[in-house]
Amino acid sequence: MSTADLARQAEWARQQERSNMTMLRLMTWISLRLGRRVARVVLLGTSLYFLLFARSARLASRAYLLRVLGRPPRLGEIFRHFHSFAACIHDRVYLLNDRFDLFDIELHGEAVIKAVTASGRGAILMGAHMGSFEVVRAIGRQQPDLRVAMVMYEENARKINAALAAINPAAVRDIIPLGQLDSMLLVQARLEEGTVLGVLGDRTLGRNPTLSVPFLGQPAEIPLGPMRLAAMLKCPVLFMCGLYLGGNRYAIHFEPLADFTGIERKERDAAIRQATLAYTACLERHCRAAPFNWFNFFDFWRASPRIERNTGSKTA
Repeated sequence: MSTADLARQAEWARQQERSNMTMLRLMTWISLRLGRRVARVVLLGTSLYFLLFARSARLASRAYLLRVLGRPPRLGEIFRHFHSFAACIHDRVYLLNDRFDLFDIELHGEAVIKAVTASGRGAILMGAHMGSFEVVRAIGRQQPDLRVAMVMYEENARKINAALAAINPAAVRDIIPLGQLDSMLLVQARLEEGTVLGVLGDRTLGRNPTLSVPFLGQPAEIPLGPMRLAAMLKCPVLFMCGLYLGGNRYAIHFEPLADFTGIERKERDAAIRQATLAYTACLERHCRAAPFNWFNFFDFWRASPRIERNTGSKTA
């Protein structure tokens, strides 16, 4: 795998996170000083700017919408895709400052998440770059028995923490970075406390292994690392997403995916592959139901450096 290939694999880490931070700083200032109504007007201009000048993201949006809609998207639909992304980032400002009164939030699968919290053993919430994770964490801050934290790559954690600290420093403690010496100890400790840990399972970095899975009509490389983490921790896994429905409306979904609690080592690889297939099928279903909520503005279907096919074989 060449240096150029590895650089392309990390494209989202260099481009999208940079645009996230720029947009978040601007909208934080406007939102907290001028109010949500004014900020929403400015947000339209921000979305239009990205539509006109973010060429690679625009092409990626068009390619994704072509697959999920089953036809070439109209320009207005690409704009809607960008605007949904901008709206979710903007609403972080209010959600992180506990302004839940500004939102109408539906909760689907409440019995599923309540069963997990009642057990007291924690779980992994396997999400995606879809809708808003902040709205899921907002539910956790409203319910004393539901503690929600986020697990992510160390570099992403650093960037997100910088953004969260500017909005609400108290939110930083809910981020656990991977890649440090004590990362797994921190993750294990939070699970033992009954915390549910959010992991975004639709991206990978560098040479991390993936599974080739049909997704929106074409094979895509889905990271195996998040499910391997859950298997190693021997905990249940739920799918979760906080879909943006327009205006001030969101819909949170919790669905059971897998339970690695009693999985033996010899069964682990098969269980991980099966859980990854189930995750991808769930992600595809929600993409089709809410197509403007998936925010991977890069060539998601490009080949990954290490692939585990459904047969379990590996290629370099």
